[in-house]
Amino acid sequence: MFASLLLGVALQMAATTPVSVQTDSLIFHARSGATRVSMSRPIEATITVDGLLDEPVWQRARHLTGFSLYQPVDQRPAPDSTDVLVWYSATAIHFGIRAFEPHGAVRATLAERDRVSTDDNVEIHLDTFEERRRAFVFIVNPLGIQADGTKNEAGGFTPGANISPGQNDLSADFQWQSRGHVTETGYEVEIRIPFSSLRFPAGGGQRWGIQIVRKVQHSGYEETWTPARRGQASFIAQEGVLTELTDMKHGVDVTLNPELTSTISGVACCAPNNADWRYSNAPRLGGTVRAGLGSNIVLVGTVRPDFSQVEADATQVAADTRFALLYPERRPFFVEGSDQFNVPNTLIYTRRIVQPDAALKLTARQGRTNFALLSAIDAAASTGPKNRPLVDIVRVTRDFSQQSTMGLVYSERVSQGNENRVLGGDVKMLFGKMYYAQLQFAGSQSRTAGVSRSGALWEGVVDRTGRGWGYHYNLIGIRPDFRADNGFVARTGFVQPNAANRITLFGKQGALIERYMGFVSATGLWRYRDFFDAKSMLEGKVSMNNSFTLRRGWSVSLNPSMNRYRFDPAAYAGVATENGTATPDAFVPAAPITTASGAISVSTPQYRRFAASAGVTNARDVDFLETSRVRRTAYTASLDLRPDERVRLNATYASSEFIRRADGRSTFSQRVPRLKMEYQVARPIFVRVIAQYEANRREALADYRTGLPLLIKQSNGRYTTSVARSSNLLRADWLFSYRPRPGTVLFAGYGNSMTEPGALQFDQLRRVNDGFFLKASWLFTPTK
Repeated sequence: MFASLLLGVALQMAATTPVSVQTDSLIFHARSGATRVSMSRPIEATITVDGLLDEPVWQRARHLTGFSLYQPVDQRPAPDSTDVLVWYSATAIHFGIRAFEPHGAVRATLAERDRVSTDDNVEIHLDTFEERRRAFVFIVNPLGIQADGTKNEAGGFTPGANISPGQNDLSADFQWQSRGHVTETGYEVEIRIPFSSLRFPAGGGQRWGIQIVRKVQHSGYEETWTPARRGQASFIAQEGVLTELTDMKHGVDVTLNPELTSTISGVACCAPNNADWRYSNAPRLGGTVRAGLGSNIVLVGTVRPDFSQVEADATQVAADTRFALLYPERRPFFVEGSDQFNVPNTLIYTRRIVQPDAALKLTARQGRTNFALLSAIDAAASTGPKNRPLVDIVRVTRDFSQQSTMGLVYSERVSQGNENRVLGGDVKMLFGKMYYAQLQFAGSQSRTAGVSRSGALWEGVVDRTGRGWGYHYNLIGIRPDFRADNGFVARTGFVQPNAANRITLFGKQGALIERYMGFVSATGLWRYRDFFDAKSMLEGKVSMNNSFTLRRGWSVSLNPSMNRYRFDPAAYAGVATENGTATPDAFVPAAPITTASGAISVSTPQYRRFAASAGVTNARDVDFLETSRVRRTAYTASLDLRPDERVRLNATYASSEFIRRADGRSTFSQRVPRLKMEYQVARPIFVRVIAQYEANRREALADYRTGLPLLIKQSNGRYTTSVARSSNLLRADWLFSYRPRPGTVLFAGYGNSMTEPGALQFDQLRRVNDGFFLKASWLFTPTK
C-alpha cells in the first residue's frame, strides 16, 4: 500500500510539473513550458533609457510572457497580461516591461527610492550564479521609481535587517537606470542594469536564473513568469533560466565615496534651572572605497564613516518587556553584501558595531563557495578611551546537492579585559521539493576580568512546506554561559521545542474568501539542565493563528493563545520584600500562572489613495517584573494616505497597558503615536517631516501578596524601594534630501526633543535637546 501511495504521488507530480521547453522563437510562454531562454551573443546597440520601447533593438529582444497567479492562490493563469522583453549588450542587460491593466486603475506615485511597495510594481530576480537560493532583486513602479536589494533563502535573518529567509531585503542600493510611464492600456518601463553592478562567474557560456514578479494593487494579486508553486520549499528554485550568455564585460568597478558630516547639538544647561542653552559642533570627514575585483569579488574599506541615521528607528512596543528588541540595519557600509553574513539564530548582528574608526569588508564567490570577511575597530567602551574593541567576523558557505548549503562562522570581539569568540557550523538540506532540514551548532569562549566561561548553542529543524498542509518542528538549546557579543541572542540557559502545523484552503478566484491559512503551534521552554533531568517546564504556549485573505486584497487574522508560566527564582535574586527590619526577605515569585489572549487585526487593500490596518489584543497576562496577574490590552493602527503622486502621509499608533487584577490599578502603559509626511519635489528630491510621541509610565513594583512596594538591590549591595517612573517625550525631525543616485547625497535636517509632565497634554512642553544635521557625499567613479 505504501509503495502504491508513493507511485501515485510520483505520477501526480509528473503530470503537474511543467516541462522546460526550448523554443527557437523569440517568444517564451512560461505556462507552455518555455522557461529556458537562449540569449545567443550580445547585441551591440546604444539606446536612451526613457521609458519608450521604440528603438529597433527591442524587436530583437527575447519576449517573456504567459504569467501565472501566485498570491493568494497559485497554479492558475494570471488575470493580467504582462510582457517582458530582455536583451543584453557587452556591458549591460536590458529589460522592457509592458504591463496591461484592463481591470482597474494603475497605482503609481513619485516615490522615494525603495518606497514602491504600495504602488503597482514589477520585480526582476537575477540568480547570476544559478545558486537557486539567492538572487539580486530589481523593482520598478509604473513611473520607473526604483527599489533594489537581494532575496536569500539560505536560512537565518539578514544581519540587523530583520528580514526572514525568502523576503526581499532592500537595504542594498545598486547603480542602474529605469524610466516608465502610464499608458492607456497599463504602463511601460525601460530598465538598464550594468554588469558592473552585478556579481557573476568569470568566463563565458553562462546560465543565469530569472524570475519576474508582478504585483497588482487593486486586486492584491502577485503574478510570476514561471508557474511558481506556493507548496515548494524554495521560491527561487522555481525560476526560469537565461542561457548562452557570453562576452560580458564587467568593467572597472571602483568607486570612491568621500563624505562630510556636521552635527550641531544643543542641550539645556546648567543646573539647577537649565535655563541656558549650549551648542557643540562635531564635523566629521570620512570616506569609503569600493572595488570590484573581477566579476565575483568585492572589497570595501571605510575610514571614519558617517553612521548617523537619516531616519531614526521607529519605537517598538514590546509585548514581553524582559527582552531587547531587534532593530534593522540601515548604515550603507554594513548593508553592502549583508546577505553573505546570514547565520541562523542571528549570530551576526552588525548593529553591535557602534562607530568604528576604520572597517574592512570582503565578499567573494569561487565555484560553489561563498566567503565573507568583516573587520572593524569599534568605538571606545565606557571603561576608557584606549579600550577600543577589535571586531572580526568570517562567514564561509558551500553549496551542495542543488539547493542545499553548509556554512561556518567565526566571530570575535576583543578589548581590554573582555574577550568573546564564537565558532559555529550549520547545514540546510532541501529534498523532495517541499522538505528541508537544518542543523546548527556553535560554541563560545568568553573571558571577562580574568574569568573564563564557555557555552554552546544548538538547533535542529525539520520543515514541510506543502501547498495545503505543512509543518515546522524545531528544537533549540542555548547553555547559560553562551555569549555572542557580535550577535543578537536575547535569551540563554534554556531548551525550547516547538511544533507548528499549517493547513491552507483555497477558494475560487474572486470569491469572498480566496484563501484561509491556519497555524496550530505548541511550544515549551525548560531551563537548560531541567530539560535533560526531565523536570517541569518553565513556560508553555499553545496558539492557533487564523489568516483570511478576502476578495480584492482585504485580510483578517484571528489569533487566540494560551500560556503557562513558572517563574525562575534565580531571575529574582535582586528583589526583596519589606518585613519591618533592616534585613528584607527574599522575594518569592508567584506560583505558576495560566494566561489566555486573543488578537484580531484587519488590513484594507492598497487603494489608490489610502490603505489602513488596525489590531487589538486582549489578554489575561503576567507582569514578569512582579509576577502578578494583569489584564493586558494592546492596540495598533496604521493609515497611509496618498492625496496625489507626490505626497505621502503615514500615521501609526501603538500602545500597551497592564491593569493589575488584584487591585484594578494600571501599573504600566506605553503609547506611541507617530506621523510621517513626505513631499517628493522631483525624482531625486524630497522633504520629510516626522513627529513621534512616546509616553511611558511604570508604577512602583509591588508584592503580589501584600501590595507593598518591592525592594531592588543596587550595585553597591544595598536595597532601595521601587519607585514609579514616567517619561513623555516628543521628537520632531525634518529633512531635506537630494539624492540623484546612491552614494551621491545632500542631506540637511533639524530635530528636537521636548518633554512635559503630563502625557499627550501638549501644554507644558519643554525643549531638552536639539540638533542641526548636514551631510554631503559624492560617489566618484574613475573613468572606465
